[in-house]
Amino acid sequence: MSGRIDARLKELGIELPQATAPVANYVPYTVAGSLVIVSGQVTLWGGKVEYVGKLGRELGVEDGQKAARLCALNILTHLKTACGGDLDRVKRVVRLGGFVNCTPEFTEMPQVVNGASDLMVEVFGSAGRHARAAVGVASLPLGVAVEVEAMFEIA
Repeated sequence: MSGRIDARLKELGIELPQATAPVANYVPYTVAGSLVIVSGQVTLWGGKVEYVGKLGRELGVEDGQKAARLCALNILTHLKTACGGDLDRVKRVVRLGGFVNCTPEFTEMPQVVNGASDLMVEVFGSAGRHARAAVGVASLPLGVAVEVEAMFEIA
């Protein structure tokens, strides 16, 4: 199904990645009433892990923003599946939670997670503005730099 949001993705030159399978005992998303909760997504593209390392050591803020954007693209892939292929069902982005693999001295987690937040606003316009958390952590699965989870309201 192709609609307004698919046209917006095409206009922005955004290609969604292939859906990734869970690596442990969980599902990629859950639908509860009018909410879709997408499990934390890491920096996978084409089955390959991207952006491995710690912010503040191997990676800088710009790399972290690109990593967060890639996580958000993976989120959109699962969201599209949850919506039966129709992203026009999304009424609003409710919340993003961003986890940044960083050194203890690194304090720019909010700027890193902006990579995901900015994508949501680019794609969904004002409905893409959301509540958010951006937290620094000691490590993440596969050694990736960023993981992002999300919640959406759908029709």
